[in-house]
Amino acid sequence: MSPEARSPQEAILQFLTSLQSPARILVAISGGSDSTGLLLLLDEAVKAAPHLKISLCAATVDHALRAGSADEAHAVAALCTSRGIPHTIPTWQGDKPKTGIMAAAREARYGLLAEAAEALGADLIVTAHTLDDQRETLAMRGMRTEQVSTGIADAVLFNRHFWVLRPLLFSSRADIRTFLSERGVPWIDDPSNEDVKYERVRIRRRLSTDAGPEKNIPRAWEDRLALSAKAADWLDRHFRLHGGLLGQVMPDGLRQDRAVLDYALGRLTAVFGGQPFAPGRAHMERLLSFASGSQPGRMTAGRVVFDLRRDGLYLTRESRGILPLVLRPGEAGVWDGRFEAINGSGTTVKIEGQAAARSSLIPVLGPDPRDVTGIQPPRVGAVNDLTTHEESPAPKDLGALDSCDEHRNEGGWGAGLPKAAWKRAIASAPVLSADGTILSQESAPTIDLTPYFAPFDRFLTRFDFIFADRLSAVFATAPYPRPPLRSIDGKTI
Repeated sequence: MSPEARSPQEAILQFLTSLQSPARILVAISGGSDSTGLLLLLDEAVKAAPHLKISLCAATVDHALRAGSADEAHAVAALCTSRGIPHTIPTWQGDKPKTGIMAAAREARYGLLAEAAEALGADLIVTAHTLDDQRETLAMRGMRTEQVSTGIADAVLFNRHFWVLRPLLFSSRADIRTFLSERGVPWIDDPSNEDVKYERVRIRRRLSTDAGPEKNIPRAWEDRLALSAKAADWLDRHFRLHGGLLGQVMPDGLRQDRAVLDYALGRLTAVFGGQPFAPGRAHMERLLSFASGSQPGRMTAGRVVFDLRRDGLYLTRESRGILPLVLRPGEAGVWDGRFEAINGSGTTVKIEGQAAARSSLIPVLGPDPRDVTGIQPPRVGAVNDLTTHEESPAPKDLGALDSCDEHRNEGGWGAGLPKAAWKRAIASAPVLSADGTILSQESAPTIDLTPYFAPFDRFLTRFDFIFADRLSAVFATAPYPRPPLRSIDGKTI
């Protein structure tokens, strides 16, 4: 047993006393041993400690992927009824993908759990990930990278709204099953847990005979938190945002600790490129080598153009590969992984990049970027009254360039910024149209566009919270809600 392992009862008691209260918890329960154990452990602990002012509700997501799943969900509902716990069964509707079914099911599951939490008035969601799941995840990630992994996070913010907490991450499946057996409570065995076509099942079988060396997960978490805090400080000291579209890393920022630069620049690349993950190790090594060099030039990585000049490193979304998004009245969506859009108008709206529109357009931009020291966001819910001349997309040849700092805008929008870098930023700006006509500020007051951080806004681990929250301040967006905890492992937060 790993040095940080603890009994399920101890883990639940520690979890409940760490929560801010009063609180209402939605328990995600499939009917398997882990989630059934989680529900019963919480139920017993909550009833034994009414002074904590914590209540429970539960949800069983029916993925509708196999026969009998609906019956299993109703069996769980009966268990919850016997315990006096409100329960709901959200079902994954519609066609299922032919490939990537596990990832798609995970996306659907968390979305449905969030809807259930909203409907039942829950403040947070808990899932039954265990120490066994943690070991499997670490083994799978270890096969893909040599980097130290933090594994499954104990707290994740979903969709900027609900925190998903995992109180049994340091408890074993065997101990949970012993707890259930002592109470005579059965559980459901999902046949997919024995299907070797899934990587996790293969890893599980291997670990059952060779657990391998234990990882010090708490230490890895502490290191990741410290790195996130240092990167947030780096963001304050060395990063500037111009017009919500063009980032600038100041020269001193490129000479900081390599681990901090790796973390910060990798996540900025994901944000500006609209990607859920930072570039892979090989791409990051190439990018860090380029950024720390003394030769001006340009390169691309993760859909971002990096322009190295004497006054720092500029980065913006490359204009190629920006797909349009069409929203009917009342619909919402994420455009290019960079902006969340809500169409509150009565007409169908199309959002595309300025470079793709190829005409005199009105991009959605923030306040006048002549305030190059200000950290300015794109305008929310409005189209700025700014008409630009037709902009050409970023050149295909991103080799060496003339980076003389004299080639700068002298007035108006983009004043003081390199012309080429600002033109690329403008080319990546979102443009709204309806029936082929560009929408002005006056004609689109009910269409909201807000910055979207692809690596954080869907799933944000608490390890990355400090950096992500500081980034939201840079873009002047709403701060992320803090974890609903008073303490973690006995330490006040």
